[in-house]
Amino acid sequence: MDIMEMLKDKIDEIVEKIKNDKSIADKFQRDPIGLVEELLGVDLPNEQLQGVVDAIKAKVDLDKVSGLLGGLGGLFGKK
Repeated sequence: MDIMEMLKDKIDEIVEKIKNDKSIADKFQRDPIGLVEELLGVDLPNEQLQGVVDAIKAKVDLDKVSGLLGGLGGLFGKK
């Protein structure tokens, strides 16, 4: 497994934690870089972690949009 695959797996893992644990989601909203450092067990400069945080935000937002759009199917008689 290369570094990019490992990073993708870690991002997916963090997204799941954010989606399933309100306290983690709250901390991510308050201090996303701090939470990512804590969950990854690393202490890197903020600039280096910002890309990871951005990827997590995009994935969380995409999952929210997908869930909302799925619910819209009921408006048109689809489920």
